[in-house]
Amino acid sequence: MTELMNDSAQGSQVADTDVVRRVQALIPLIREHAGHGAEARQVHPAVIDALGEAGVFRLFIPERLGGLQASMRTILEALAEVSRGDGSTGWVATLIASGTGFVSTFSDQAQEDVFGTNPAVRVSGTFQPSFDTRRVDGGYMVSGRWPYSSGSFAADWATLGIMTEPDDPAANPVGLALFPQGTYTIEPTWFVTGLKGTGSDTIVVENQFVPDHRIQLIQNMFDGKFLSTHAEDPLVSAPFSSIASVILAAPQVGLARHALEITLEKLPSKRVAQTFFPEARASSTHQLGVAKAASKLHLAELLLDSIASDIDLATAEERRLDLETRARHRHETGVIADLAKEAIDLLMTANGSSSFAESNVLSRIWRDSEIAGRHALVTSDIGAEAHGRALLGFTEQAIVL
Repeated sequence: MTELMNDSAQGSQVADTDVVRRVQALIPLIREHAGHGAEARQVHPAVIDALGEAGVFRLFIPERLGGLQASMRTILEALAEVSRGDGSTGWVATLIASGTGFVSTFSDQAQEDVFGTNPAVRVSGTFQPSFDTRRVDGGYMVSGRWPYSSGSFAADWATLGIMTEPDDPAANPVGLALFPQGTYTIEPTWFVTGLKGTGSDTIVVENQFVPDHRIQLIQNMFDGKFLSTHAEDPLVSAPFSSIASVILAAPQVGLARHALEITLEKLPSKRVAQTFFPEARASSTHQLGVAKAASKLHLAELLLDSIASDIDLATAEERRLDLETRARHRHETGVIADLAKEAIDLLMTANGSSSFAESNVLSRIWRDSEIAGRHALVTSDIGAEAHGRALLGFTEQAIVL
């Protein structure tokens, strides 16, 4: 995003440029430890600490709880820049920042439990529900396994999906429950080819009690019916479905930016094998490839900025976005990811087969982008189906928005 908007439209006192510049200043540190993160399967502690000091994990949190209460435009730009440093780091920052922020939509008592003793608290989580729950007085006894819990290694709490018994039998029974560190263990299961440093391992809970006040129905969250009494908080009036999906597009944009950055630095003077071109910059094929990649990245940035503007304006006006707009956001999240992946593919081709060497940073960028683009909230065809249903007025059995 080439131009940043002041956060005053959302009532925040935080300047966009200050937040983004703090993040950009961390990029050398992030890149220094990216290799370690991939080998250790989790972001280096020094990087996590630096992100915390820069306020990245407080981007979504309201000011009343010591957060930055940043606009969506600021949040997406900051997360994209973290990801320009490293994809795994950007993914972890995205999931923890959003997971921590959305605790501010839970009941006031839950907020006190989480933020009361630790303003710098970090929360990870996953929506996928466990079916091993039992209703007891005042809450539920819960057991289960939650895979793909990105950033759980750096979190103090986890939000985990559970099956509940809502008062309305017709309501969707899936709830999101808060569990403090110590009530669960983390089983190493994340052995993949991309986003290696996200530590997206499996959280295991064995017969733990969760009180009712730490549970929120996911359908209510998508419907904007949060338990918090603080209606003035941006996230309470923000479209949960739009935010939950579009935040995952920010790392894709950051990865494509990094790939273009490396290309513009190293490709121009590179000799083109099996041709008479002593430098790639003189090759029409390479000129076209880089230009097409840059254009796709720019289109992805414009779409990301457009969604951010929709969310910021609706939040400022305390207006709920209509179903069609929320469905479009879900769809365009996938389009952004596709554009970023296509840009990276073009740049990989332009840089040649050496790009795929394990020691080449471009190889890690490519693998990270391919893995990130397969997330259920990012897959473009699923988003397109939701958008098409909304446009054609077919809401029966609609994908949750």
